[in-house]
Amino acid sequence: MAAPNPTVPRGFPRRFLTYEKLEDLFRRIQWIEMELSALLTSAGINIGICSLLFSLYSILRKQPSNRNVYFGRKLAQMRISLAWETSEDVILAIGGLDAIVFIRTLVFSIRIFSIAAIVCTAIVLPLNYYGQEMQHKLIPSESLEVFTTQNVKQGSRWLWAHCLALYIISCSACILLYFENKNIIRKRLAYIKGSAQDLSQFAVLVRGIPWSAEESYSTTLKNYFTKYYPSSYLSHQMVYHHGKIEKLMRSVREMYDVLYHDSLPSCNSCGFPGGGRGGGRSNVFNILVNEPDVTEKGKMELEDFRAREKECPAAFVFFKTRFAAACAAKALQSSNPMLWVTHQAPEPRDVYWRNLAIPYTQFWLRRTGTFLATAAFLVFFIAPVTLVQSLANLTQLQQTFPFLNGLLKKKYVNQLVTGYLPSVILVLFFYTVPPLMILFSTIEGSISRSGRKRGACYKVLFFTIWNVFFVNIASGTVLNKLTVFSQPKDLPLQLASGAVPAAVKFFMTYVLTSGWTSLACEVVQLYPLLCNFIYKFILRKDHGPFDGQYTFPYHSEVPRVLLFGLLGLNFAILAPLILPLLLVYFCLAYLVYRNQLLNVYITEYDSGGKYWPMVQLCTIFSLVLAQIMAIGVFVLKKSTLCLGFTIPLTICTLLFNEYCRRRFLPVFKNIAAEVLIDLDQQDEQSGRIESIHRRLQSAYCQFEWLAYGGSRMKSKYLSDDDDTLGQSQELKPESEFSQEISVDESVHRSWPVNPNAEVESKPSK
Repeated sequence: MAAPNPTVPRGFPRRFLTYEKLEDLFRRIQWIEMELSALLTSAGINIGICSLLFSLYSILRKQPSNRNVYFGRKLAQMRISLAWETSEDVILAIGGLDAIVFIRTLVFSIRIFSIAAIVCTAIVLPLNYYGQEMQHKLIPSESLEVFTTQNVKQGSRWLWAHCLALYIISCSACILLYFENKNIIRKRLAYIKGSAQDLSQFAVLVRGIPWSAEESYSTTLKNYFTKYYPSSYLSHQMVYHHGKIEKLMRSVREMYDVLYHDSLPSCNSCGFPGGGRGGGRSNVFNILVNEPDVTEKGKMELEDFRAREKECPAAFVFFKTRFAAACAAKALQSSNPMLWVTHQAPEPRDVYWRNLAIPYTQFWLRRTGTFLATAAFLVFFIAPVTLVQSLANLTQLQQTFPFLNGLLKKKYVNQLVTGYLPSVILVLFFYTVPPLMILFSTIEGSISRSGRKRGACYKVLFFTIWNVFFVNIASGTVLNKLTVFSQPKDLPLQLASGAVPAAVKFFMTYVLTSGWTSLACEVVQLYPLLCNFIYKFILRKDHGPFDGQYTFPYHSEVPRVLLFGLLGLNFAILAPLILPLLLVYFCLAYLVYRNQLLNVYITEYDSGGKYWPMVQLCTIFSLVLAQIMAIGVFVLKKSTLCLGFTIPLTICTLLFNEYCRRRFLPVFKNIAAEVLIDLDQQDEQSGRIESIHRRLQSAYCQFEWLAYGGSRMKSKYLSDDDDTLGQSQELKPESEFSQEISVDESVHRSWPVNPNAEVESKPSK
């Protein structure tokens, strides 16, 4: 018997999807039944792993041999449960403004998903569950489909509740985002005004210096800026090809590390050509004083290095005022845009010296190459994602591997394979993504270490959203049987009809695996712990590769948090059961990451909160995508009233984004002229300007930074009273460390009010 033709609703877009196609669509959709007990099995496994890892952490953190793994900062030892007591001023002083932006992202996520969880659990979830007249089973035996919008019958008069929930979530997100924007902007301005000793505000990086047969790059640059900036130009520091010099510096650094870790006394400082530090500060070249032959050889190689004019067409140019440097950095210096290219210089500790020698004309080739490589890797990664989806589909798995039929018929094996294993495999595959994106950002030619990590963060975010969200949905069994690619105009309705609700089971287990379990792994620090064990107990070395050199992985953690935000906003009304899982993740992440920023990671450089525009953009994208998916649901459910109310909501969200883009985001790209002029006037009145000018040349001395290399002393380029982020963080003796953490009690301390003050740990009595 032929199926009856459905009634065509008024206003339905026939030219996009006819009802014959819609009937065929629902006829061919085969839902993958996943009982709620399978999700509970996955949750139980992840909770057990998290409990085991947290228990392991409480034991390992007390071992003196692991002090450099769990207390790399050496400033404080506290339990993870006490991390929430620390004020944001302390986090700002220790972790910089990037740490504050990351913590505020977690706070914003906790707030918006608390609202979403209350609204959707109280209103949307009961309507989804009782959306159709059916005989319900016990809740643990129910299919997850009955908790989604798929269980709501067409033309239901209760769909207005879904539209109301979408309005509440969207409006709450925009309001919270507006106030977070104001808060971050206020902190950034205070951060800039408080960093009066930031030497990068006086420096401009110049690349594309034209070559001249009569004179060196240095002379050409000096003549140019003396002519065009006679009143504001101060001096400059050339960038050199560091092939030969790096070999010498590497040998010096290795000798220094040997002597340092053997606790041998240091020698008197010696001079070094190219700008040294005043004040009698010792440096890495102290170890050469008692080796006259090596010292003489090093001087000869350096003289030969300069005699052959191994200068790069790049240099740091220093100006007398911050405002003059800002104007020069933004101005087009030549009618040929490929020559005399100027940028605001990064901080000395933030400079990525290797990429400064890259000719400026190669940058567009490198960016094009990395873009193509990233796109190729994006396509290549579809294969493991499809493999994961095939594991989630029991029917397809039995067809592919018929010899597993008997094993897969067992209930717990079935739940383990379809509910837990796919997310684990995908998480393992994704561990290769952040290091590869860091490599791509390095090849791209970033001039700063923070810029390299921020570029990798954008790549990882795009890669994660595309492969985890879109490809996982598109490669599922629902769309495998649909003509998506032959009829792309039908894709939004096909996604809303079956693909997105069907994929919720995978994303819920993904939140448990990549969210909850990854936080437990973050606390235990499995990889540094393994390296520390190998170095100390197998190689018998006193120091490991992570002694004071482990910076926070923003390029992997920021995309993870934003991806979970996208999942939560898109599944809020479609499948509200995911919201409690996400809320638990964000609350746990708030505690874990605060502990890691305070105790584990070293802040060697800071971008000044430039990760926040990424948070703003991704949040608006998630909201708009959630509203578009809701429009598809309302079309399929024949609710023209909800459809008419949702379209204006999308338009208002885009208008709000445009307002924020014009009101807040320019502050992250440039520093206001009034702020720079005020700082210049304060320096003139206080007499600090002369001291700043004296320190500029030595701060950007390439030879000394190459010499410090991986040494923990490399951040001491400022005087002791001016250095905030680059404080000396020496290892404590094991006996002292053991006494401090032998008793598992909370460590109470009086945190400094002044962000520039040093944070010290005081064991409780």
